[in-house]
Amino acid sequence: MNRDVKVYRITGLALLSPDRLRKWQKFTVEVRAVKKEDAIERVLSELGSRHKLKRSHIKILSVNEINISEAKSKFIRELETVERWFID
Repeated sequence: MNRDVKVYRITGLALLSPDRLRKWQKFTVEVRAVKKEDAIERVLSELGSRHKLKRSHIKILSVNEINISEAKSKFIRELETVERWFID
């Protein structure tokens, strides 16, 4: 069983309603996950939590596995260099 963590770039649409005007807005999120399904679950969970969206208000258009060097997020790139975690 392969447990290597991969980087996924997920693009989609989210139904946002500022000032009661319902509008679909594009989003692109990069996440680290073991499987494609885990990456999708993480994005749905985070968008729902941050923006109070129901899952039916989020449409995933594409999920692509990318190389770490292609990641735009500095946080994602830096996580790749972590060797050990220290807890005091």
